[in-house]
Amino acid sequence: MLVLTKVVLAMMIGFIIATLLAIILIPFLKKEKAGQSISVYLRKAHKEKEGTPTMGGLIFIIPTILITILFLIMHKIEFSYTLLIILFTFISYAFIGFLDDYLIIKRHNNKGLTKMQKLGMQIIVAIIFFYLFMKGGNEPLLWIHSLNFKLDIGFFYGLFILFVLVASSNAVNLTDGLDGLAGGLSVIVFLTFGIISWNTGWLAGYEDIAIFAFTLTGALLGFLLFNTNPAKVFMGDTGSLALGATIGAFAILTRHEVLLVLIGLVFVIETLSCIIQIIYYKLTKKRLFPMTPIHHSFEKKGMPESDIVKLFWTIGLISAMLALIYGVWL
Repeated sequence: MLVLTKVVLAMMIGFIIATLLAIILIPFLKKEKAGQSISVYLRKAHKEKEGTPTMGGLIFIIPTILITILFLIMHKIEFSYTLLIILFTFISYAFIGFLDDYLIIKRHNNKGLTKMQKLGMQIIVAIIFFYLFMKGGNEPLLWIHSLNFKLDIGFFYGLFILFVLVASSNAVNLTDGLDGLAGGLSVIVFLTFGIISWNTGWLAGYEDIAIFAFTLTGALLGFLLFNTNPAKVFMGDTGSLALGATIGAFAILTRHEVLLVLIGLVFVIETLSCIIQIIYYKLTKKRLFPMTPIHHSFEKKGMPESDIVKLFWTIGLISAMLALIYGVWL
């Protein structure tokens, strides 16, 4: 009962503070003309979204950090090494995204950080993550708990961590193209990882990062009040990069890297659609999908935006529940 109370409290506080912050922040972003510039390829379909405030990721980032600090001061959670790694990842990737969003707003176009600048910064943070992870006494193991399978891959685990962090951060970034899509899927994923984390009793600080996950889930729900169709604010790279990298960090720390494919299935599908489209085009000079990420193909086929979001949320929820059955129960 105490565990359930902690979960509900963390989510409730996260939701309330994020909602209150949104009420203050959205008018401020509008006043500062922090509007989203729509890509030329989407300008016809998303014309009405031009100028919608971006950087909305701050709505769930700031409350999650402040509440975590408050819980630490009140000794409701402990400042574990595991929590340190999660906070480092969350804040670092949020900063990269914030810098990208700031440049886009300042230049009044979609040109923020270059692809190489963004990727370079993501890799640097991933390398620091790997150093902190290994310094914490962790082994370079590919670990599948339910099968009791462990494989020491040595040096390659560092490359694997780099891939998981960078891929997951960019996967959420790619998915953030429809009102409420990435935010709603992130709610499902962090709720799942909160439950998984609470089940990893062997991990030092497992309760602390679980509370963090539930706090972020609540804050994301507050953000979604203003992000669902028609969106009053977008999370921007500030939010999407922070969410994606933190999802990857949870997968690595709880040793559920392989299960991440199922937990974040929609993110994986969205990313794969882009990769397949690029490869197919280079080989045939034709497009396999009308447009990628794949959610835009559904738009091209005439499916209403809200229906696409609900469909993808449903797929994400089912895949996350299957992951919980496999990763926690079995």
